[in-house]
Amino acid sequence: MSVETVIHGDRVLAIILRQTHDGAGIQFFTPPEYSQQLGYMKRPAGYRIQPHVHLRVERKSVLTQEVLFMKRGRVLVNFYGDDDRKIAEREITTGDVILLSEGGHGFEMIEESELIEVKQGPYLEDKRRFDPK
Repeated sequence: MSVETVIHGDRVLAIILRQTHDGAGIQFFTPPEYSQQLGYMKRPAGYRIQPHVHLRVERKSVLTQEVLFMKRGRVLVNFYGDDDRKIAEREITTGDVILLSEGGHGFEMIEESELIEVKQGPYLEDKRRFDPK
């Protein structure tokens, strides 16, 4: 499965785009209301995207969503419910991309790993850290 959605109850905890994913054109895996949009694009040589500029539009974001690009390595991603109990885990590896959309999460490096993180700003200290139950 090249795209996996991690769901608990009615909540999407994460969307994982595996490095094996392939497709034509452009496809988005997130609903339009997400503050981070995750998409995939494959275009042939010579294809052109018309130059454009993104207009300034005020947006309201009430939940930090983040995207991690696995540059190299292996990482176990642990997912936690509102009661701080572990509810799921997934391994991500070199080339995978994961969008963390809601819920608790933590990481265990299985081997030395390099990740690139993208999330909306401005940066705020908006985390509640916890010890899993």
